Amino acid sequence: MKPLEGLLVLDFSQFLSGPSAALRLADMGARVIKVERPGIGDGCRALSLGVDLDGDSLLFHTINRNKESYTADLKEKSDLQNIMKLVGSADVLIENFRPGVMEKLGLGYESVCEINPKLVYGRITGYGVSGPWKEKPGQDLLVQAISGLTWLNGDAAQPPMPFGLAVADMLTGAYLTQGILACLVRRSVKGIGGLVEVSLLESIMDFQFEVFTTYLNGGPAPRRSEINSAHAYLGAPYGIYETKDGYLALAMGSVPRLGELLGCSALNEYQDKHTWITKRDEIKSILVSHLKTRTTQEWLSILEPADYWCSDVYTWQQLLNHDGFKALNLVQDLELPNGELLKTTRCPVRVDGEILTSTKCAPALGVHTELINSQFNI
Repeated sequence: MKPLEGLLVLDFSQFLSGPSAALRLADMGARVIKVERPGIGDGCRALSLGVDLDGDSLLFHTINRNKESYTADLKEKSDLQNIMKLVGSADVLIENFRPGVMEKLGLGYESVCEINPKLVYGRITGYGVSGPWKEKPGQDLLVQAISGLTWLNGDAAQPPMPFGLAVADMLTGAYLTQGILACLVRRSVKGIGGLVEVSLLESIMDFQFEVFTTYLNGGPAPRRSEINSAHAYLGAPYGIYETKDGYLALAMGSVPRLGELLGCSALNEYQDKHTWITKRDEIKSILVSHLKTRTTQEWLSILEPADYWCSDVYTWQQLLNHDGFKALNLVQDLELPNGELLKTTRCPVRVDGEILTSTKCAPALGVHTELINSQFNI
């Protein structure tokens, strides 16, 4: 039995942040009903990354698997009354509209709590519910840009570099899940629901706490390395280097010790660990030249037995072919109604040693509306 079996979640959210939280609850056993606009649905259905399946984007299929789809026009009185009946039976509600939208529809936290005081209400915004940015679009790239995150990536000579992922969306969804689960625990003890609020900006700032706290407490502004930058505050050798046939990642470690292992005498003069920061690019320049003289595997065969932190740099295909990845059983197959197979990741959480998987694919728009109406006497 999965830990959240028996719980009902209403997912009003769109795109990535809210749906990712609802997905995680579904993976852990909750029944998730995705409430969508008739004829249109979640905007993510049309957000293609170049691959579409069965009429919807692959991204939509990935982040909305394990859910049911219920269509309702929230501006129509009869549809809204139906939704209110579902709210009365729900354990969790998730939304990520701009501040005030759910309130105008009559589905704000105060309103639904009158119907269901034990409801846990999860809300995602871009920048909070007050202040001059509350109406600003809560979009991942914009939040990365505002948060300062883009000045931590890339080399010093490069412009601000965003992550190649919707990192703010996914982190915010994870944080919302944490808050919802905490409120569900409280409800089991005290019998009350609660409002969980998470914003993209707060989430991405918390993600940076390691380096942002350094800055808040008198540390310097982040300074990216000119060469093979991987962390704005860490010294040499931290970074990824080209070898004779590929790449090698080097984490934290003694520079002189690295010199001994690599047979690079030029690194012996950096005995003072402070120089690993103050002369970071100078040290990295030496490594850039030296590491190109041998293959990645040759370097690994020297460094790994010495417990010097390092790694090969894999492509996804290399990763998929490796026994270390295969042992995780992280990829699962979902069969779509048209018979197509979709490969995607499973829930990364294990409970009691068990992997949480589900073969339930993302729903077609409104496909469960009649069934849900029947089940809830709507």
